[in-house]
Amino acid sequence: MAYFITDACVSCGTCAETCPLGIIAEGDGKFVIDADQCVECGACAGACPIEAIEAQ
Repeated sequence: MAYFITDACVSCGTCAETCPLGIIAEGDGKFVIDADQCVECGACAGACPIEAIEAQ
């Protein structure tokens, strides 16, 4: 189950810096995870300061 970034995202970029695969990019108003490439490591969710990343 891939992770996704909720609308609570404040676009701080911490998740993108933490992702070991580099599959998180800035989208329209929030960051977005490429679900097809996500290996469910959870690094992004653990790094998010506002807990805006959840497993689908």
